[in-house]
Amino acid sequence: MGTILVPPIKSQGIKTKLVNWINETTNSEPYSAWVEPFCGTGVVAFNVAKDQATLADSNPHLIRFYRAIAEGEITAALAREFLELEGKKLLQLGESHYYAIRDRFNETGAPLDFLFLNRAGFNGMIRFNKKGKFNIPFCRKPQRFAPAYVTKIVNQIDSVARLLKLKNFSFVHQDFLKTIQQAAPTDMIYCDPPYIDRHADYFNGWDESKEIALFDALSQRPGKFILSTWHHNDYRSNDYIKRVWNRFEILTSEHQYFVGANESNRNPIVEALVTNIDVSSLARKYTKRDLAPVQYALCEPAASFG
Repeated sequence: MGTILVPPIKSQGIKTKLVNWINETTNSEPYSAWVEPFCGTGVVAFNVAKDQATLADSNPHLIRFYRAIAEGEITAALAREFLELEGKKLLQLGESHYYAIRDRFNETGAPLDFLFLNRAGFNGMIRFNKKGKFNIPFCRKPQRFAPAYVTKIVNQIDSVARLLKLKNFSFVHQDFLKTIQQAAPTDMIYCDPPYIDRHADYFNGWDESKEIALFDALSQRPGKFILSTWHHNDYRSNDYIKRVWNRFEILTSEHQYFVGANESNRNPIVEALVTNIDVSSLARKYTKRDLAPVQYALCEPAASFG
């Protein structure tokens, strides 16, 4: 795979560094459409999906943002004008302007306000309270929207817009179970749910009942799927791998990144892909592992939040 398209929305846990691995796991498997019940930033579909994709999420703001790009409501030029204007106000007024935008967004849900908050909020986090209000604090960098940073975001929007003109992608706001139920048996489903027990925030929360519901839905479906989750870190293992997902093929990679709002929570983890695809050809590179923790050096955090 060539250069990876990095999306304009940041998120903790973004799968930028897993794109090649996921592509390698699925590229020999024929499918009619790519389906994601948890599209998040869209990074996997933007890089892996072939011609047709359904990207769904329970977070309406993610869906609204990408629909706005697909429909031309948000263009690279409009985004540049907006970010330069609001960035100048942020530099002049400091964090009070961030919180003014946050209040405005929580009233209107405007997609460009969502982009501003996503790129100026603490640690690239996307989090909402029980009332559905965005509640991430300011990153305390009034100079956040320097010209080079604005250009970087604008170029990412332009790349997504160009892609969406070439491919048949639809963005749907709905529950993950409905998305799985609507998928055809010939579709490839890629699931990137919040990592259970890993300090993950999600628009509607994530717990054991939803993890089990996801397992049941994928187990009962006749088509192929791939799911990303965590396998273990230096301190503990993902109990759901052993207890729930072990009826499927489980590949692991030494790729590591940090998850968590607090530094003490940002421990490197070993990633896992769970799938019902025949992965015997990948056995030498990615193997099914036991659950014993391993020791390895810490790495730098990923540039973005998937």
